[in-house]
Amino acid sequence: MKVIVTTGPSYEPIDEVRRLTNFSTGELGVMLSNQLAKAGFEVFCLRGVSSTYSGSLEKCHHQPFTTNDDLLDHLTRLSGTREIIAVFHVAALCDFKVRQALDAEGQLLDAPKIDSRSGSLTLVLEPAPKIIGQMRMLFPKATLVGWKYELAGDRGMTLAKAWQQIRESHTDACVANGRAFGRGFALCTPPEDVRELRDKSDVAQFLPTWLAERMSVKQA
Repeated sequence: MKVIVTTGPSYEPIDEVRRLTNFSTGELGVMLSNQLAKAGFEVFCLRGVSSTYSGSLEKCHHQPFTTNDDLLDHLTRLSGTREIIAVFHVAALCDFKVRQALDAEGQLLDAPKIDSRSGSLTLVLEPAPKIIGQMRMLFPKATLVGWKYELAGDRGMTLAKAWQQIRESHTDACVANGRAFGRGFALCTPPEDVRELRDKSDVAQFLPTWLAERMSVKQA
């Protein structure tokens, strides 16, 4: 049974040497990939090239990605050639990409490396592709698990955003965490189940069992 785990940050280029990215180590996705492999799943781990976590992948197929578009290309290829039963979308992807860079006079800067002596810059950003919203089309029969990481607000608001993601993206579950949620993690599954998990290790150990039980119910 084949599964996909996306992990780590994507980046979006400013020029050919500078980039926008997110704070993400890729640790949880690697831990989850290894636990899924130990549970007997064939794991395709799509890992951002900017991940800083030093832990290694064990018995997993490793495919690095760069930008949101690059990750989407990898997922599209896997959807067309593999029978994927589940996707765990752990990756911390960029919400914005650079449309253009302007100098202090509003003139377009399009050099391969913007000269640091150009003075103040204005970056015009536009929304980056939302991968989670395209998952159901790519993997219509797979179990899809998204992530919702929130800093502002409280536990209730974080869970509300997790449920919103499930509804809008037609996923089967969402893992919520972040400063707004508080300590630990929560696995939200419709119609209204919330299972609290202590830490990254707890999440990585629980999800393979949860998936195996879910697959047993489907096959029964």
